[in-house]
Amino acid sequence: MVAAIRVPKTKRARRELLKHAPKLVETGKKTLILHGTKTSAVLNSVLSDIYHLKRDNAVKFTKKNDNIMPFESGGESSLEFFSLKTDCSLIVYGSHSKKRPNNLILGRTYDHHIYDLVEVGVENYKSMESYVYDKKLAPKLGSKPFFAFIGEHFESSEELKHLKEVLLDLFRGEVVENLNLAGVDRIYVCTAISPTTVYMMHCALRLKRSGTPIPRMELVEVGPSMDLVVRRHRLPVESLKKEAMKTVEHAKKMKNVTKDPVQGKLGKVYMPDQQVGKLALSSDIKGLKRERREAKKNNKHSKKQKVNPE
Repeated sequence: MVAAIRVPKTKRARRELLKHAPKLVETGKKTLILHGTKTSAVLNSVLSDIYHLKRDNAVKFTKKNDNIMPFESGGESSLEFFSLKTDCSLIVYGSHSKKRPNNLILGRTYDHHIYDLVEVGVENYKSMESYVYDKKLAPKLGSKPFFAFIGEHFESSEELKHLKEVLLDLFRGEVVENLNLAGVDRIYVCTAISPTTVYMMHCALRLKRSGTPIPRMELVEVGPSMDLVVRRHRLPVESLKKEAMKTVEHAKKMKNVTKDPVQGKLGKVYMPDQQVGKLALSSDIKGLKRERREAKKNNKHSKKQKVNPE
């Protein structure tokens, strides 16, 4: 039996659905962090650190989830349901098994359906708590990060190309047009060690005087750091990728509508030739009343002159 589709009946419900719908100009993406059936202490710490880095725009589930099996048919329906329920378009899922120890799956969704997935193994992990540094240098909540991708494998290896895209989406935050240099206080450094392995570390930026308007920057490692070994990855379907990659320029253009930065949206309306010279004028036009009164007076005056001739 197929469940009936519930249609929103109020304007408020329609507005809520529009908020969850895909947008041409994206706002900040929320991240959903989940645990699998079994996780290790290392993986729990990794998920906690990722949540700490994105706590202003993330949702973390603490309970274990038995029915989530990414990369398997039918095992992703729960992920899509949780994505819809929490309005999250990025997914971080951690699990641990003998075959795949310390397994981390990074995924993206489009219209709350799985878009692509990257599975990595976590090795040589160092948590944020293990680093000792001046706490005044700790990156602030909501600040924008720099990214540095070092190594030729990010251009030649398909696995690392895909991992690079997902990491950028996961940690960059909301896309902005203008940026204050004081608001950039962290950097993610990703070094390609091999075609399938990336060393990732998180550093704080210390700005020092350089004698020029541009300050000198020093990196202070604040954690976490880890090796990410790509195990499996799944690229998006071409039809779904084409739909998701639409931009404002590729949107359907409205005829005779332009946008001005000052006046906003402007439209041109076609008006046919009115042919004013052929229009029949009515006798009730207000502008002609004065002329009629003056003509009536002139007629009375001319009649009096005819009755009493000199």
